[in-house]
Amino acid sequence: MADFLLYEQTGAVVTLTMNDPAARNALSTPAQWAALVDAAERIQADTTVRCVILTGAGSAFCAGGNVKDMQAKAGIAAGDAYRIGEGYRAGIQRIPLAFQRLDVPTIAAVNGPAIGAGCDLACMCDIRIASETARFAESFVKLGIIPGDGGAWLLPRVVGMSKAAELTFTGDTIDAAAALECRLVSRVVPADQLMTAARELAERIAANPGPALRMAKRLLREGQHTRLDSLLELSAALQGAAHHTAEHTAALESFLQSMRR
Repeated sequence: MADFLLYEQTGAVVTLTMNDPAARNALSTPAQWAALVDAAERIQADTTVRCVILTGAGSAFCAGGNVKDMQAKAGIAAGDAYRIGEGYRAGIQRIPLAFQRLDVPTIAAVNGPAIGAGCDLACMCDIRIASETARFAESFVKLGIIPGDGGAWLLPRVVGMSKAAELTFTGDTIDAAAALECRLVSRVVPADQLMTAARELAERIAANPGPALRMAKRLLREGQHTRLDSLLELSAALQGAAHHTAEHTAALESFLQSMRR
């Protein structure tokens, strides 16, 4: 679908909208995977972007993969075991890698069910805000498969190993309130206020200097897997770079002017 992913920029905020509501924004074709990867790469290269919102059109955020294709051994499920594995590596697995390389802060505005790959896609974002109608499920085991798109790496880093194991091994669907309780999301809002809340948060983020935002996100990501001494070394290097940006100079002047009032 040529218009599966709508790309809209307002000021320093980009909104990405998965736009196949009839299929509940299922993420199952090479064109769809490529659209998300291309958008992430476009944003990474565009220094005018300071925050991204990812959401879905219609009643669902993303329903995951195409179950009918799995039954028919078509699409991502076509071929022998080797071909399927290679298909994952060259296809949907490009998305978590692209999002991991993206230095711009990302917000998932989860407007409805986020199931399977949809749940993992939400976890690829830095912040998740959920509508009261949102539902989440790491549902792969229900279909006799496993999270092939990075969910086993992503979910434990969001909710902790114990809760991630519970969600992965049961495949249970949880509502927005339960997602908030286990910290899968940071906020739950009424459905008609979701995008307003996401945009307000995005604007508060985007009000800060772009280079500092990108460096801060890089440090947070590195901190997930590196030693403290290594992170401190990277922090020192990035701090030196930050002190020499024009944005830092402007931010200092603005702060000092506010103090004089």
